[in-house]
Formats: sequence, C-alpha cells, structure tokens
Amino acid sequence: MAAHERRRRRPTQTSAPHPIRRAALIVVVGLALAGCSTPSASPSPSTRPTATVAGTASPTPSPAASPSPTPKPSFSLELPNAADTRLIGVKVAVAVPANAGGRITVAVTNRSATRIDEMVLRWATPIREVLFLHPFVPSKERIADGGPPLRQEWTKWVEGPGALGEPAGTTSLGYGPIDAGVTLTIPLYVDRTAPGPIAFDLQFLAGEKILTITGGKPAVTRVTVP
Repeated sequence: MAAHERRRRRPTQTSAPHPIRRAALIVVVGLALAGCSTPSASPSPSTRPTATVAGTASPTPSPAASPSPTPKPSFSLELPNAADTRLIGVKVAVAVPANAGGRITVAVTNRSATRIDEMVLRWATPIREVLFLHPFVPSKERIADGGPPLRQEWTKWVEGPGALGEPAGTTSLGYGPIDAGVTLTIPLYVDRTAPGPIAFDLQFLAGEKILTITGGKPAVTRVTVP
C-alpha cells in the first residue's frame, strides 16, 4: 500500500514547455512576425547633387557681311579763296562715245566790260583714270625736227602743285586774253583710259580767282561724259 501511494505522489510529466523555452519561442515568433509586417528599408537616395551637363547652344552662324560698294570718286574741286566778280557765259558740248575717245568743246564768253588777261580751265587730275584731256592732237609736224614753228593757243598747261599757286591734284589749262564781249572756243581732246560714265567739275578762273556766272554763282560747271 505504501509503495502504491508513493507511486501516485510522483509527479507526472506533462507536455507543457519549459518556461524559458516558451519565452524564447515567443521572442522568435515575434521577430518573425515583425520581419513580415515591416517593409524592408530601401537605401535612401544620395544627397550628393548629381552633375548635370549644361547644354551648349550651338553658335548661330551670323549672316555673311556683304562688302559695301566702294563709292565712286566725285572729282569735285574746292573753290579758291579769292573770287573775281566779272561775269562770263559758259557752254560745254560733249562728243565722247561710251567706249572711245572724242572731244569736249568749251565756249566761254566774256560778258564783263573789261579784258580778262588769262582764262584758266581747271579739273581734277585723277579723272585721267577714265579720261585724259589734252589741248592738242599729236602730229608729225609737232614732233618733226626742223619743222615749222609750233603754234599753240594755250598759255599754260600745268599739273599742280604749280609755281603760280595751282593746287595739287588739279590740272590747269590757260588761254587768253579775252576781250569784253568776245567768245573763246576751247577744244579739249579726250583719250579714254577706261570704259564707263564719268562726271567732273570744270572751273573757270582769271589767274587764281574764280570767275562769276549768271546769278552771281562761282563759275563752275559739271561735265558728264557717258
């Protein structure tokens, strides 16, 4: 009987887990559940600024500059400082083809009451780039040795600067004298050195003083050759 009671009082083992093992199991399960419910941390984007290559605008080609046309020389003349109030009349006739030489005829009338000792025609020397003006036509008589004495109607033919005050860059052709009321006809022979039209000033002076035409204007005319 006593042995039978001792066997009954021996504690029987149950299937309940040990308290320490149970606590460990709870921790493991909790961690597993936490891993399932918490999203995986994604790496935060770098705070370092990314280098951006700035686009370089391709240069826009500028339109090619067209060369400006070279202005044609005007072949104008400055007026002399001194003036002569004596009145003259002027007519100019041009007979020069566009592609050849020819002749310019100048008629000057002394409309004053006194004689003009020397009538001077003046033009810009650089017109020789297109036209060369001269008071005579070369001939065998002019160049022959022992020929007749040369007779010339002009008093001077000077390319300035001249000894009598003729300005640089001008050609002066003198005639005279011209009495009051008399008309002097002056031929200017033309050799063409380049084709094309040209216009130039032609001045009329008494010595180095500019004469006067109708209206009290300086005696200057514009000659146009086609």
